[in-house]
Amino acid sequence: MDTIRPVTTDDVEELTALLVRNRDFLAPWEPLRDDDYFTVPTQRALLENVLDEQEAGRRLSLAIVDDTRIVGRIDLSGITRGALQSASIGYWVAADRNGRGFAGRAVAEVAALAFGMLNLHRLQAETLPENAASQRVLERNGFTRFGTAPEYLWIAGRWRDHHLYHRLNPEWRPV
Repeated sequence: MDTIRPVTTDDVEELTALLVRNRDFLAPWEPLRDDDYFTVPTQRALLENVLDEQEAGRRLSLAIVDDTRIVGRIDLSGITRGALQSASIGYWVAADRNGRGFAGRAVAEVAALAFGMLNLHRLQAETLPENAASQRVLERNGFTRFGTAPEYLWIAGRWRDHHLYHRLNPEWRPV
């Protein structure tokens, strides 16, 4: 059974409710979010922007699902063609589904999609140094750590270092 499916505007209310329930759980890994972020109108506007980027070929946004229930989200962002043929992968799973393999299966499915249908050469991911669970997900999916970026992202109100991971597509060929 697939763990991912495309996100649509019909998912806004379910995704917003999931974010509200997981606000404290996700806070250490995210930028600071004001109360307005956790509302349906804001999430609808953000998702419409994501879907515009998706239509332009710069992003792919997918729901992580348990049967038909959304339990997280995974995105390929910054899809770049030309000499780079690369994208960044980011994901989160709800607290009550953490540790059950959803992130690992979603990363595997997205990597297969990225290296198959999208014909990308490289995927990159970043994690906070203390995010051992996410590092395990990446490593189990063939990602290798290749460095640390100092003060890489503004997370939880301060600049945070991030470990950098990547996975190459050994089957990549120009089309």
